[in-house]
Amino acid sequence: MRFARKNILTFLLVCCLGQNAFTQVMIVEKIKHSMKADLIQPSYLKPGDSVAIVAPSGVLNNRDKEIDLARKLMESWGLNVKIGRYVFEKAGHFAGTDAQRIADLQAAIDNKNIKAIWMARGGYGMVRVIDKLDYSGLKSNPKWIVGYSDITALHNDLHNKGLESIHAMMCTSMDANTAPIANSINSLKDALFGKDLYYKIKGSEYNKEGEASGQLIGGNLTLLHTMLGSRSSLDTEGKILFIEEIGEYAYHIDRMLMSLKRAGFFKNCKGLIVGQISNIRENTTPWGKTIEQLILDAFQDYEFPILFGFPAGHEDDNRALILGREVNLKVSKTGGELIFFQ
Repeated sequence: MRFARKNILTFLLVCCLGQNAFTQVMIVEKIKHSMKADLIQPSYLKPGDSVAIVAPSGVLNNRDKEIDLARKLMESWGLNVKIGRYVFEKAGHFAGTDAQRIADLQAAIDNKNIKAIWMARGGYGMVRVIDKLDYSGLKSNPKWIVGYSDITALHNDLHNKGLESIHAMMCTSMDANTAPIANSINSLKDALFGKDLYYKIKGSEYNKEGEASGQLIGGNLTLLHTMLGSRSSLDTEGKILFIEEIGEYAYHIDRMLMSLKRAGFFKNCKGLIVGQISNIRENTTPWGKTIEQLILDAFQDYEFPILFGFPAGHEDDNRALILGREVNLKVSKTGGELIFFQ
């Protein structure tokens, strides 16, 4: 299908040669936009496939129970689970040394029998190892990489390498009582097994109305800010950006948004989805506005739609998002819709 589309666009390009210069430029620009390469989409899972659990970031102190629950969940879906050799290692803040964490993640990437890699937890540590990873195995044998928070660094890198990935719950989100996290679990399963993803959420008075389509990108705001200027910084042109955050002061959030804005990060976005901004810390000097208004102020120079309150981030209801996938975003004061194209 992609081959056929490229042939059609090549034909249109040839046809435009007889037009005047201005028309040629306009047609070529439209063609270039249409030909933005689809990202590599790993095969959806099926019973009998294997999933690896690895911990490339923070240490897993006393989290054996959650990892075991995560293993049992995958097995209940008919999947085989391989837990990384160094998952329970400890090196200060980290789940093992940099070399150990790289080894586990690289082994999972290179293992052709592994169809998905599920991150045990986030925290901090991904940025320390990301430049040592070899993605060639993913290009020849694509597989889903699943996680959020600190894993945003890896999601960004994968996007820039031309690969889809999944922003979703991690193993340490598991609990014996699955009721509070049922939406997170069900949406992760839907994303991994290829069920259509469609989210309809309640409205917000802060929503900036409109409709847009484009590739979905993004993740944790701190990590998006951290990646700025590196090979892992995202190009937001023509894309729908998702952000979420936890445990920051309001002025920290404002400072990160302003830094990204000054760098031109938002200039050519098509839309913004604001996920959970959780556990805002109280400063001695009150910010004086809601977080929603803070964000609207930061984006006042842009015309694209903004959807607030999307259930993804550091709370129990953390819906799966396929990053790199083409989506359609509809925003009104009364609600929002996010449709993922297959």
